[in-house]
Amino acid sequence: MSSSVHTSTSYRRTFGSPHPIAMSSYSPVSSRMPVSSGRYMRSMSPAVSRSTTYHQQRSRPGAQPPRLTYDKVDFTLAEAINQEFLTTRSNEKAELQELNDRFASFIEKVRYLEQQNGTLQQELNQFKGQQQQGHPNRATELFQEELREMRRQMDDIGKERDQYLLERDNLAEDLTMVKQRLEDEVQKRVDAENNLTAFRKDVDDATLSRLELERKIESLMDEIEFLKKLHDEEIQDVQVSVQTQQLKMEVDSSARPDLTGALRDIRAQYENIAMKNMQESEDWYKSKFADLTESAKKNTDALRQAKQDANESRRQIQSLNCEIDALKNTNEALMRQMREMEDQFGNEITNYQDNVGRLEEEIRHLKDEMARHLREYQDLLNVKMALDIEIATYRKLLEGEESRITVPIMNIGMSNHFGDRDYEPTSDTQGKRTVVIKTVETRDGEVVKESRREKDRESARADKDDHDE
Repeated sequence: MSSSVHTSTSYRRTFGSPHPIAMSSYSPVSSRMPVSSGRYMRSMSPAVSRSTTYHQQRSRPGAQPPRLTYDKVDFTLAEAINQEFLTTRSNEKAELQELNDRFASFIEKVRYLEQQNGTLQQELNQFKGQQQQGHPNRATELFQEELREMRRQMDDIGKERDQYLLERDNLAEDLTMVKQRLEDEVQKRVDAENNLTAFRKDVDDATLSRLELERKIESLMDEIEFLKKLHDEEIQDVQVSVQTQQLKMEVDSSARPDLTGALRDIRAQYENIAMKNMQESEDWYKSKFADLTESAKKNTDALRQAKQDANESRRQIQSLNCEIDALKNTNEALMRQMREMEDQFGNEITNYQDNVGRLEEEIRHLKDEMARHLREYQDLLNVKMALDIEIATYRKLLEGEESRITVPIMNIGMSNHFGDRDYEPTSDTQGKRTVVIKTVETRDGEVVKESRREKDRESARADKDDHDE
C-alpha cells in the first residue's frame, strides 16, 4: 500500500496548524469508490490536557471572538506522545499492508471463482438448453446406443437359447426312443439268454440221451456178440449132434434108412430158425441204431442252431452295447456342450447386466456430479456474496481510514459553549452499494427454482452476522 503523508513536527501535532493538513491514502478500492469520512476520536493524556487547553466562550450577540490562552508547553510529554503516535502509525501501516495483501488475494480468488462460475453457468445453460430442446447429451446417446446393442444381443442370445432348447428337446426325445429300443433289446437279450439256457438244458439232455443210447448200443452189440457166440455154439452143438446122428445113422443105415432125410429136414429147419433170428436181430439193431442216429442228429442240429442263435444274440447285444455307449457319449457331449453354452450365456448375461449396471452407475455418477457442480455453484455464489460483503467491509474500513487520515488534526482541549467535549467530524455523503443474492434450488441434478434479489450492503452484512451467530 503506497501512501503519501505530509510530515509534521511535534509542535504542529500538539498545538495544531492554522491550515488543515490533507493526508490521503491510495488503494485500488479508493480509486473506484467515493471518499467517505468517518469519525476520528483521539484521547489525550491528562497531563497534556492540563498543560494545553483551548477555551471557547459562549457566543453572544456582539460578543468578542474567543480568546486563546497559552500555557507552558512540556516538550518531553510531546516527544513521548510523538513516539507513541509513530508506533501506532507504524502498526496501522503494517496492518493496512496486510489487509491490502489479503484484499488482493481475495480479489484474485474472486476473479478465479467468477471465471469458474461463468464456465459452470455456461455448461449449465448448455445442458438446460439441450434438455429443453429434447437433445440428449453424448453420454446419454452412447448409453442408449449401447443399451440397444445389448438388447439386440440379448434377443439373439434368447433366439439361440430357444433353438438350443428345441435341439435339446429333440435330443431328449431321441434319447427316450433309444432308451426304449435299449430296453426292448435288453428284453430280447434276456429272452435269448433264457432260450439259450433252455437250449443248453435240452443239449445237456440230448447229450445224456446220446450217451445212454451209446451205452445201450454197446450193450446191444455185446448182446449181439453174445448171441452170435451162443448161436455159433448152438450151431456147433447141432453140427456135432448132426454128425453124431449121421454116424449113428450110418451105423444104423441099414436098419433105418429114413434118418438122413429126417436129419436133413431138422438141419434145414434149425438153419431157417437161426437165419430168421439173426435177421431179426440185425433188423432190430439197425432200426435201433437208425433211431439213435436220427435222435443224435436232431439233437446235434438243435445244438448247432442254439449255438448259432446264441452267437447271433451275442453279436446283437454287442452291437447294441456299442450303440448305447455311442449314444451315451453323444448325450454326455451334448449335455456338456449345453452346460458350457448355458455357462457362457450366463456369463454373457452377467457381463451385460454388469455393463448396464455400470452405465446406470455412470449416469447416477454424472447426475451426482451435476448436482455437486450445482451445489458448488451455489456455494460459489454464497462465497461470492460473503466475499462481496467482506470486501464492502474492508472498503468501508479503508474509507474510514482514509477519512481519518484526511481529517485535520484535532485541537487538543478545545471547549465550546456546550461544555468540554471532543470535536467529531462526520461525513455527510456515503456511497450506497447493493448486493445481488442469487438462489438456485436443485433436485436430482436438475434446477428446480432460481431466484435473484437485491439488498444493500448493510442489510446483507447484518444478515450474514445473524447467520454466523
